[in-house]
Amino acid sequence: MGQQISVECGESGPHTYEDTWGGQLPPIPDAVLEEVFYFIPGQDVVCVCRLVCQQWKEIVDSTSYWKGRCRREGLKPYNHNKPAKGWCQFYILSKRRQNLLKNPKADGGFSGWQIISNEGDKWKIEPGPFPDERVQKYFVTSYSSCIKSQLIDLSEEGYGPYLMDEIQPDIVISDWYSPRWDCGSQYEICVELLNRKQKIINRFRPNRVVFPQWNEMQWQQMTHVFRDYGPGVRFIRFTHGGQDTQFWAGWYGIRVTNSSVEIAPPGEMEPPGPDPSKCCDCPPKREGMQNSEFHKNFK
Repeated sequence: MGQQISVECGESGPHTYEDTWGGQLPPIPDAVLEEVFYFIPGQDVVCVCRLVCQQWKEIVDSTSYWKGRCRREGLKPYNHNKPAKGWCQFYILSKRRQNLLKNPKADGGFSGWQIISNEGDKWKIEPGPFPDERVQKYFVTSYSSCIKSQLIDLSEEGYGPYLMDEIQPDIVISDWYSPRWDCGSQYEICVELLNRKQKIINRFRPNRVVFPQWNEMQWQQMTHVFRDYGPGVRFIRFTHGGQDTQFWAGWYGIRVTNSSVEIAPPGEMEPPGPDPSKCCDCPPKREGMQNSEFHKNFK
Protein backbone atom coordinates (compact mmCIF):
# COMPACT_ATOMS: atom_id res chain seq x y z
CA MET A 1 0.00 0.00 0.00
CA GLY A 2 1.20 3.51 -0.69
CA GLN A 3 3.77 2.39 -3.29
CA GLN A 4 3.93 4.14 -6.65
CA ILE A 5 3.43 1.97 -9.70
CA SER A 6 6.15 2.50 -12.30
CA VAL A 7 6.57 1.29 -15.86
CA GLU A 8 9.55 1.19 -18.16
CA CYS A 9 9.29 3.55 -21.11
CA GLY A 10 12.24 3.22 -23.54
CA GLU A 11 15.45 4.89 -22.48
CA SER A 12 13.83 7.63 -20.42
CA GLY A 13 13.58 5.49 -17.33
CA PRO A 14 10.62 4.53 -15.15
CA HIS A 15 7.48 6.67 -15.03
CA THR A 16 4.77 6.60 -12.41
CA TYR A 17 1.03 6.48 -13.09
CA GLU A 18 0.83 10.06 -11.84
CA ASP A 19 3.53 11.12 -14.31
CA THR A 20 1.70 9.57 -17.23
CA TRP A 21 -1.95 10.52 -16.54
CA GLY A 22 -1.71 13.24 -13.90
CA GLY A 23 -3.46 11.03 -11.34
CA GLN A 24 -6.55 10.70 -13.53
CA LEU A 25 -8.00 7.65 -15.25
CA PRO A 26 -7.15 7.51 -18.95
CA PRO A 27 -10.08 8.40 -21.26
CA ILE A 28 -12.25 5.46 -22.28
CA PRO A 29 -13.19 5.37 -25.97
CA ASP A 30 -16.84 6.06 -26.76
CA ALA A 31 -17.20 2.69 -28.50
CA VAL A 32 -16.09 0.86 -25.35
CA LEU A 33 -18.44 2.84 -23.11
CA GLU A 34 -21.34 2.28 -25.50
CA GLU A 35 -20.67 -1.47 -25.43
CA VAL A 36 -20.63 -1.46 -21.62
CA PHE A 37 -23.89 0.53 -21.46
CA TYR A 38 -25.63 -2.17 -23.51
CA PHE A 39 -25.33 -4.49 -20.49
CA ILE A 40 -26.83 -1.98 -18.02
CA PRO A 41 -30.63 -1.70 -17.64
CA GLY A 42 -31.99 1.14 -19.75
CA GLN A 43 -33.47 2.99 -16.79
CA ASP A 44 -30.08 2.98 -15.02
CA VAL A 45 -28.37 4.22 -18.17
CA VAL A 46 -30.75 7.18 -18.28
CA CYS A 47 -31.01 7.95 -14.56
CA VAL A 48 -27.43 7.15 -13.43
CA CYS A 49 -24.86 6.77 -16.21
CA ARG A 50 -25.99 9.88 -18.03
CA LEU A 51 -25.24 12.02 -14.97
CA VAL A 52 -21.60 10.93 -14.51
CA CYS A 53 -19.86 13.26 -16.98
CA GLN A 54 -20.27 15.08 -20.28
CA GLN A 55 -18.81 12.21 -22.30
CA TRP A 56 -21.29 9.68 -20.87
CA LYS A 57 -24.18 12.13 -21.31
CA GLU A 58 -23.38 12.60 -25.00
CA ILE A 59 -23.33 8.85 -25.56
CA VAL A 60 -26.68 8.33 -23.82
CA ASP A 61 -28.20 11.23 -25.76
CA SER A 62 -27.03 9.89 -29.12
CA THR A 63 -29.18 8.29 -31.80
CA SER A 64 -26.61 5.58 -32.49
CA TYR A 65 -26.68 4.25 -28.92
CA TRP A 66 -30.46 3.76 -28.76
CA LYS A 67 -30.70 2.47 -32.33
CA GLY A 68 -28.01 -0.08 -31.50
CA ARG A 69 -29.75 -1.08 -28.29
CA CYS A 70 -33.08 -1.54 -30.06
CA ARG A 71 -31.42 -3.63 -32.76
CA ARG A 72 -29.67 -5.88 -30.24
CA GLU A 73 -32.86 -6.50 -28.28
CA GLY A 74 -35.04 -7.07 -31.33
CA LEU A 75 -37.18 -3.95 -30.95
CA LYS A 76 -38.28 -2.85 -34.42
CA PRO A 77 -40.14 0.45 -34.74
CA TYR A 78 -42.80 1.10 -37.34
CA ASN A 79 -41.06 4.38 -38.20
CA HIS A 80 -37.27 4.17 -38.55
CA ASN A 81 -36.76 7.90 -39.23
CA LYS A 82 -36.61 8.94 -35.61
CA PRO A 83 -34.53 11.66 -33.94
CA ALA A 84 -32.46 10.69 -30.90
CA LYS A 85 -35.27 11.50 -28.47
CA GLY A 86 -37.62 9.31 -30.49
CA TRP A 87 -35.35 6.25 -30.29
CA CYS A 88 -34.90 6.64 -26.54
CA GLN A 89 -38.64 7.01 -25.97
CA PHE A 90 -39.34 4.06 -28.24
CA TYR A 91 -36.91 1.83 -26.31
CA ILE A 92 -38.07 2.79 -22.82
CA LEU A 93 -41.80 2.52 -23.61
CA SER A 94 -41.33 -0.74 -25.53
CA LYS A 95 -39.53 -2.35 -22.59
CA ARG A 96 -42.20 -1.20 -20.17
CA ARG A 97 -45.11 -2.28 -22.35
CA GLN A 98 -47.45 -4.77 -20.72
CA ASN A 99 -51.15 -5.42 -20.22
CA LEU A 100 -52.39 -3.10 -17.47
CA LEU A 101 -55.63 -5.03 -16.95
CA LYS A 102 -55.66 -7.57 -14.14
CA ASN A 103 -57.01 -11.06 -14.76
CA PRO A 104 -58.03 -10.49 -18.40
CA LYS A 105 -58.41 -14.22 -19.23
CA ALA A 106 -60.60 -15.27 -16.28
CA ASP A 107 -57.80 -17.38 -14.77
CA GLY A 108 -58.40 -15.72 -11.39
CA GLY A 109 -62.18 -15.86 -11.38
CA PHE A 110 -63.56 -12.34 -11.20
CA SER A 111 -60.65 -10.90 -9.21
CA GLY A 112 -59.61 -7.44 -10.39
CA TRP A 113 -63.01 -6.73 -11.94
CA GLN A 114 -65.82 -4.57 -10.60
CA ILE A 115 -69.21 -6.01 -11.51
CA ILE A 116 -71.37 -3.10 -12.71
CA SER A 117 -74.45 -5.15 -13.61
CA ASN A 118 -75.04 -8.83 -12.94
CA GLU A 119 -78.54 -9.54 -14.18
CA GLY A 120 -80.29 -12.60 -15.58
CA ASP A 121 -78.45 -15.66 -14.31
CA LYS A 122 -75.39 -13.42 -13.71
CA TRP A 123 -71.85 -13.60 -15.06
CA LYS A 124 -70.20 -17.00 -15.39
CA ILE A 125 -66.76 -18.31 -16.34
CA GLU A 126 -66.49 -21.22 -18.77
CA PRO A 127 -63.60 -23.12 -20.38
CA GLY A 128 -63.45 -23.34 -24.11
CA PRO A 129 -61.40 -23.05 -27.31
CA PHE A 130 -59.80 -19.76 -28.35
CA PRO A 131 -57.48 -18.84 -31.27
CA ASP A 132 -54.61 -18.36 -28.82
CA GLU A 133 -53.98 -21.64 -26.97
CA ARG A 134 -52.70 -19.71 -23.95
CA VAL A 135 -56.26 -18.52 -23.33
CA GLN A 136 -58.29 -21.31 -21.74
CA LYS A 137 -61.31 -19.52 -20.24
CA TYR A 138 -63.76 -16.72 -20.96
CA PHE A 139 -66.42 -14.65 -19.19
CA VAL A 140 -70.01 -15.41 -20.27
CA THR A 141 -73.06 -13.13 -20.01
CA SER A 142 -76.67 -14.12 -19.41
CA TYR A 143 -80.14 -13.11 -20.68
CA SER A 144 -80.02 -9.61 -19.19
CA SER A 145 -77.34 -6.95 -18.81
CA CYS A 146 -73.94 -8.17 -17.57
CA ILE A 147 -71.28 -5.44 -17.40
CA LYS A 148 -67.89 -5.38 -15.65
CA SER A 149 -65.16 -2.79 -15.35
CA GLN A 150 -61.60 -2.02 -14.23
CA LEU A 151 -60.02 1.29 -13.23
CA ILE A 152 -56.29 1.63 -14.02
CA ASP A 153 -54.23 4.10 -11.99
CA LEU A 154 -51.45 5.09 -14.41
CA SER A 155 -49.21 6.55 -11.72
CA GLU A 156 -49.27 3.28 -9.78
CA GLU A 157 -48.30 1.46 -12.99
CA GLY A 158 -45.25 3.72 -13.46
CA TYR A 159 -46.65 6.19 -16.01
CA GLY A 160 -46.28 9.57 -14.32
CA PRO A 161 -47.58 13.05 -15.22
CA TYR A 162 -44.60 14.07 -17.37
CA LEU A 163 -44.82 10.96 -19.52
CA MET A 164 -48.58 11.17 -20.00
CA ASP A 165 -48.69 14.97 -20.52
CA GLU A 166 -45.58 15.68 -22.59
CA ILE A 167 -44.75 12.43 -24.39
CA GLN A 168 -48.39 11.29 -24.67
CA PRO A 169 -47.71 7.65 -25.60
CA ASP A 170 -50.32 5.70 -27.53
CA ILE A 171 -52.92 3.91 -25.41
CA VAL A 172 -53.77 0.67 -27.19
CA ILE A 173 -57.05 -1.12 -26.45
CA SER A 174 -57.95 -4.69 -27.44
CA ASP A 175 -60.87 -6.92 -26.52
CA TRP A 176 -62.03 -10.30 -27.85
CA TYR A 177 -65.70 -11.31 -28.02
CA SER A 178 -67.79 -14.09 -29.51
CA PRO A 179 -71.47 -15.13 -29.61
CA ARG A 180 -72.90 -18.61 -29.35
CA TRP A 181 -73.95 -20.04 -32.70
CA ASP A 182 -77.47 -20.91 -31.59
CA CYS A 183 -78.47 -17.72 -29.76
CA GLY A 184 -78.48 -14.04 -30.68
CA SER A 185 -76.44 -11.70 -28.46
CA GLN A 186 -74.99 -8.22 -28.20
CA TYR A 187 -71.59 -6.89 -27.17
CA GLU A 188 -70.62 -3.45 -25.86
CA ILE A 189 -67.43 -1.72 -24.77
CA CYS A 190 -66.52 1.70 -23.40
CA VAL A 191 -62.98 2.89 -22.58
CA GLU A 192 -62.52 6.28 -20.90
CA LEU A 193 -59.43 8.38 -20.25
CA LEU A 194 -59.87 10.22 -16.95
CA ASN A 195 -58.14 13.10 -15.16
CA ARG A 196 -57.01 13.07 -11.53
CA LYS A 197 -60.60 13.71 -10.40
CA GLN A 198 -61.75 10.85 -12.63
CA LYS A 199 -63.56 13.18 -15.01
CA ILE A 200 -63.67 12.12 -18.67
CA ILE A 201 -61.05 13.61 -21.01
CA ASN A 202 -61.57 11.23 -23.91
CA ARG A 203 -63.75 8.22 -24.62
CA PHE A 204 -64.05 5.33 -27.06
CA ARG A 205 -67.57 3.96 -27.20
CA PRO A 206 -68.55 2.33 -30.50
CA ASN A 207 -72.06 1.17 -31.28
CA ARG A 208 -73.17 -2.14 -29.80
CA VAL A 209 -72.37 -5.17 -31.90
CA VAL A 210 -75.46 -7.36 -32.39
CA PHE A 211 -75.31 -10.99 -33.56
CA PRO A 212 -78.32 -12.86 -34.93
CA GLN A 213 -79.27 -16.38 -33.98
CA TRP A 214 -77.58 -19.12 -36.06
CA ASN A 215 -74.35 -17.22 -36.63
CA GLU A 216 -70.84 -18.53 -37.35
CA MET A 217 -69.72 -18.15 -33.72
CA GLN A 218 -66.34 -16.61 -34.63
CA TRP A 219 -64.10 -14.83 -32.14
CA GLN A 220 -63.66 -11.19 -33.13
CA GLN A 221 -61.31 -8.48 -31.89
CA MET A 222 -62.28 -4.91 -31.02
CA THR A 223 -59.30 -2.53 -31.14
CA HIS A 224 -58.69 1.18 -30.70
CA VAL A 225 -55.68 3.50 -30.28
CA PHE A 226 -55.93 6.73 -28.27
CA ARG A 227 -53.45 9.28 -29.66
CA ASP A 228 -52.83 13.01 -29.10
CA TYR A 229 -55.42 12.99 -26.33
CA GLY A 230 -54.07 16.05 -24.51
CA PRO A 231 -52.63 16.51 -21.00
CA GLY A 232 -54.14 15.39 -17.73
CA VAL A 233 -54.80 11.67 -18.24
CA ARG A 234 -54.25 9.88 -14.91
CA PHE A 235 -56.70 6.93 -15.03
CA ILE A 236 -58.17 4.60 -17.64
CA ARG A 237 -61.57 2.99 -17.11
CA PHE A 238 -62.21 -0.16 -19.18
CA THR A 239 -65.83 -1.39 -19.28
CA HIS A 240 -67.39 -4.17 -21.37
CA GLY A 241 -70.08 -6.85 -21.41
CA GLY A 242 -73.42 -7.59 -23.03
CA GLN A 243 -76.21 -10.17 -22.97
CA ASP A 244 -78.17 -12.58 -25.14
CA THR A 245 -81.06 -11.17 -27.15
CA GLN A 246 -83.51 -14.06 -26.82
CA PHE A 247 -83.81 -14.11 -23.04
CA TRP A 248 -82.91 -17.76 -22.60
CA ALA A 249 -82.30 -18.88 -19.04
CA GLY A 250 -78.64 -19.75 -18.48
CA TRP A 251 -75.54 -18.38 -20.18
CA TYR A 252 -76.16 -17.92 -23.89
CA GLY A 253 -74.98 -14.30 -24.12
CA ILE A 254 -71.80 -12.75 -25.48
CA ARG A 255 -68.44 -14.16 -24.34
CA VAL A 256 -65.40 -11.95 -23.67
CA THR A 257 -61.76 -12.65 -22.81
CA ASN A 258 -58.11 -11.69 -23.43
CA SER A 259 -58.79 -7.98 -22.97
CA SER A 260 -55.84 -5.59 -22.83
CA VAL A 261 -54.85 -1.98 -22.23
CA GLU A 262 -51.24 -1.15 -23.12
CA ILE A 263 -49.09 1.99 -23.18
CA ALA A 264 -47.07 2.02 -26.42
CA PRO A 265 -44.50 4.36 -28.02
CA PRO A 266 -46.26 7.29 -29.73
CA GLY A 267 -46.94 6.90 -33.42
CA GLU A 268 -46.03 3.21 -33.53
CA MET A 269 -49.54 1.81 -33.88
CA GLU A 270 -51.88 2.34 -36.82
CA PRO A 271 -55.40 2.87 -35.43
CA PRO A 272 -57.46 -0.12 -36.68
CA GLY A 273 -61.17 -0.73 -36.31
CA PRO A 274 -63.70 2.12 -36.12
CA ASP A 275 -62.62 5.59 -37.25
CA PRO A 276 -61.26 7.20 -34.04
CA SER A 277 -62.39 10.63 -35.25
CA LYS A 278 -65.98 9.46 -34.83
CA CYS A 279 -65.41 8.01 -31.36
CA CYS A 280 -63.37 10.64 -29.57
CA ASP A 281 -62.28 14.26 -29.81
CA CYS A 282 -58.50 14.66 -30.08
CA PRO A 283 -56.65 18.00 -29.60
CA PRO A 284 -54.04 19.15 -32.13
CA LYS A 285 -50.75 17.28 -32.08
CA ARG A 286 -47.97 18.92 -30.08
CA GLU A 287 -44.24 18.82 -30.68
CA GLY A 288 -42.25 16.35 -28.58
CA MET A 289 -39.81 17.46 -25.85
CA GLN A 290 -36.07 17.44 -26.26
CA ASN A 291 -34.18 14.27 -25.38
CA SER A 292 -32.56 15.85 -22.31
CA GLU A 293 -35.98 16.76 -20.90
CA PHE A 294 -37.24 13.22 -21.41
CA HIS A 295 -34.21 11.88 -19.52
CA LYS A 296 -34.55 14.44 -16.74
CA ASN A 297 -38.20 13.56 -16.18
CA PHE A 298 -37.88 9.81 -16.80
CA LYS A 299 -38.85 8.91 -13.26
